[in-house]
Amino acid sequence: MQHRTARASTAALLAVLVVTGCRSAPDVAAYVGDEQITVDELQAQVDARLQDPGIAAAVEGRREDLTAQVLGLLVEAEVHDAAAQRFDVQVTDAEVTRRIEELLGADDPETVFARLAQQGIAPADVRESVRQQLVRQEIATDEGGAEPLDEAALRARYEEVRETLAQVEYGYITVPDQATADAVVAELAAAPASYPAVAARFPGQFTLPELDRRAPGELPGALAAPLADAAPGTAVAVPVPQSGGVVVAFRAGTTYPSFEELRPQLVEEAGQQVETAAQPLLEEVRAGLDITVNPRYGVYEDGRLLPAGVGVVDILGDETTPAE
Repeated sequence: MQHRTARASTAALLAVLVVTGCRSAPDVAAYVGDEQITVDELQAQVDARLQDPGIAAAVEGRREDLTAQVLGLLVEAEVHDAAAQRFDVQVTDAEVTRRIEELLGADDPETVFARLAQQGIAPADVRESVRQQLVRQEIATDEGGAEPLDEAALRARYEEVRETLAQVEYGYITVPDQATADAVVAELAAAPASYPAVAARFPGQFTLPELDRRAPGELPGALAAPLADAAPGTAVAVPVPQSGGVVVAFRAGTTYPSFEELRPQLVEEAGQQVETAAQPLLEEVRAGLDITVNPRYGVYEDGRLLPAGVGVVDILGDETTPAE
């Protein structure tokens, strides 16, 4: 019985050692589930990026940072592949290209990518990061209840918040006495578009030469209530002693930011909702993959690879996060 127990214990220990050994081969940079990222594959990816003079200059003397950055991206690529398979979502190359074009907007691509190269970021990194973002969006909208980021959803959200973003378009003109104020009120009521010309006749500290726009809660104190009550295209005389006369407050109308003006804010808001919904689902996938990184490349924590003793470049931003 003792011999059998000893043999069983030895076999169990050997099994543990075999399993451990299988996930610590020196020619493997990282294990992600059943997938392996070999050292040769990693170095080939790093060398390819160093062909870009901008990247080479950016990481001079810090090749280990670039290596960790690339390995982290490769690990997360495998994680997102596993998540896409688990949740049955697909992201095409065309969708990635279209999203990059949206992010670039009117900016010159060569200029943008040259600037990114100065941070050690290659076009391939951008494409992979965008692909991962789109995978998270699909997962979040399909599984996490997040609103989609497509044009129709953004416009629907714009209509929901439009009224809360109303701004009063207004002006004010300080005149010497009530009689003049009454005349200016009548003049502006008859010809609202004449405001700049009328204001030019009464220049001074308490005259606004051109119309301004503000939210109702941000209007000048003494004029806030009269302007709020005034109908569009009308003016009202308000005695304001500290102005040295009578102030004619003019409300031209109510304006709203256009969809295009508000679009970046809407995209950011929707993106935050997507990340909030996607991250717990992604973490479930990540936790089930038994990710093991070769210690020579650093420590993998919370979806990021931190090089031992140094910071790691965030390929989605400009800052460096200190290693813990």
